[in-house]
This record gives sequence, C-alpha cells and structure tokens, in this order.
Amino acid sequence: MMNRRVTVGIVAVAALAVSVAGCGGTGEANGAQPSADSSGAPVRVVDVEILEMQPREFIEYVTVTGDVQADREVVVAGEESGVIRAVYVDKGARVSEGQQIAKIDDSVLRAQVEQARSEAQLAKETWERQRRLWEVDSIGSEIAYLRAKYGAETADASARALEARLARTVIRAPIAGTLDDRMVEVGSTVMPGTQVARIVDADPLKVRAGIPERFAGDFRSGGTAMLTFDHLPGRTVQGKLTFVGTAVDDQNRTFPVEIALSNRDGMLKPGMVAKVQAPRRTLADALVVPRDAVVRGAEGYMVYVVADEGGRSRAETRIVTTGPGAGGQVVIESGLAAGDRVVVVGQQRLANRDMVRATNRAPGGGQ
Repeated sequence: MMNRRVTVGIVAVAALAVSVAGCGGTGEANGAQPSADSSGAPVRVVDVEILEMQPREFIEYVTVTGDVQADREVVVAGEESGVIRAVYVDKGARVSEGQQIAKIDDSVLRAQVEQARSEAQLAKETWERQRRLWEVDSIGSEIAYLRAKYGAETADASARALEARLARTVIRAPIAGTLDDRMVEVGSTVMPGTQVARIVDADPLKVRAGIPERFAGDFRSGGTAMLTFDHLPGRTVQGKLTFVGTAVDDQNRTFPVEIALSNRDGMLKPGMVAKVQAPRRTLADALVVPRDAVVRGAEGYMVYVVADEGGRSRAETRIVTTGPGAGGQVVIESGLAAGDRVVVVGQQRLANRDMVRATNRAPGGGQ
C-alpha cells in the first residue's frame, strides 16, 4: 500500500514539472526571451523594433468627403408650343454646342413668317415712295411721311420676331456634352418651358465638399487637393481648388469648397463620393512616429523609448503630446527629441523598465 502512494507522488511531481516547462515556453512565443542578471537569476528580455527620431518635413492634410458633380449640366426646355416632329439625337450620344436635338412642328409659324415678310416688303416700298415725294418733290405731308417710315420699321420688326420664333422650333444643345436624358419622343406635345433633354458635360468635373470652420484661414483658391474614390481603388487624382466659400453653413459649421479635376477617360461619374485630402500646412522639422507606436496610458499618451543602462537596453515610458497625423503617421509635438529611439513594434508587450533587444533599426522618421 505504501509503495503505491510513493508511485502516485512521483507521477504528480513529474506532471507539475511538465506544467512549469509549458509556462516557460509560452513566454518565449510572445517575444519575451529568457536571460539572466549578474546573480544568475532569470530576466525577461522582449524583442522589439525601434525607430530613431530624426526631424523631417511633414504635410498636414484636412480630410473630408465630397460629392462629384458635372462642371456644367443643363436641362434643355422648349421655347415654342407644338408637336415634336423629329428627334435627331439618341440618349447617351455626344452633342456639340448648337447641334440640333429635336424639331417642333413649324407649319403655322412658317406661314405667319411668310405673311409678315410680305407685309414688311410692302411697308418698305411704301416708305421709299413717300420719302422721295417728301424729300425730293416736297409732295405730301410730314405726318404721312412719318407714318410710312414707322410703318416700315414696325413691319420689319414683326417679321424678324416671327423669324426668331421659327428658329426656336429647332431645339439645339446650348453646351457640348452627353445627352444624359431625353424626355420627349416624336408626337409629344411641348409648351414653352417643357423639359426636352438634359445635357451633362463630364469633363472637367468638380468635387464639392465642406471644410470645418476652424480651418477657414488655411485655404485659398488656387491650392491643390488629392482625391480618391471608394469605387475606384488605387486611383488618385489631383485637383485644383477653384472656389472657397466665404460663409459658414449654419447647420454643419463648414464652408464650401470646389475642386476641379480632369476626366478625360470618363471613369469618374457625377454623383460619386470622393475622399478629399487638402494640404493645410507643412511642418519643416517634425518628429514623426507610426500611430501604433503611441499607447494610451493612465497619464495620457505615451511611447516607449529605449535607453542603454549598464550594457543593457531598457524601455522607458515617455509622456508625449501628439499633433496632426496622416497616412498612419502622427507628429509628436512634445516629449521626444532628435536621436531618441522609439519602440514601434512590440510596445504592447512592454512595461516600464523592461529589458529589450532591438531586432532592427528603422530609418529615422521614415514613412
């Protein structure tokens, strides 16, 4: 019976030893390598990657969302009453400025124009004869002379007005672009103001966005902006600020801006959503770290700085003040100096005064 108890005790000790060994293996897997101090006691060493701080130029961007709009979009309306007798352009076709789109029945107006021309011609001949009689032969009265003169001018004006109305029975494109929609067909009846077609000029385009009012003094017309589009991954377009609003919207506290951009290949469409990155200012000597290197602590934001101590490297916490950021990078406005070595990989496993081993040294301030 006693021999059996001894055997069970030996098995339990062996199991405990295996469990302790397993715990030691987990620490190594997390990047903490065992070491020893001068007395031979084990010391944890964490593998990290560091970035040496070197001042560099940093551009701060303001990022907002904007809507892509056509630079020019016109709804063409009829100017005369009548029935559409011909349609010359299909939906989706390119049109040039002044090109015929549709034709309204002009039979009545054409007859009125012919009548007005005849009346104008008669009035003109009457005026010429009355003028010769009055100015050359001194025959007739001045009132007859004036009546003939003004009668000729009135008849000519009436004829020209009818000719202008006749010309308006041909509906033309006021701008060059794409016939994006057509609202009439042959046989449709139109009145003055009836919408006939919509023409969109999609090159160039413009993006309209709102910038928070706190940046009101930082933007002027003529500046540049970079634009990206969720539905066109990998495409970045540079545009030009053509308009900066002077008034702030009462509802969202932003002021409007417009950015012009080329669309020669037609890939961009009005109505798309654009991400606008407009440069606000350039910092000449900024200390920049990856955003992930900044850790939120009880006292605020901090980073781990590697310092040499007695031939060993230790990580020390450093409280910092962060500034503007862009592209996964953030400016450190206070708390760091040039030459400091900041932990950029492995900081989540660290505590203050932990021993570390740098596995690489990234270029100072690199993107």
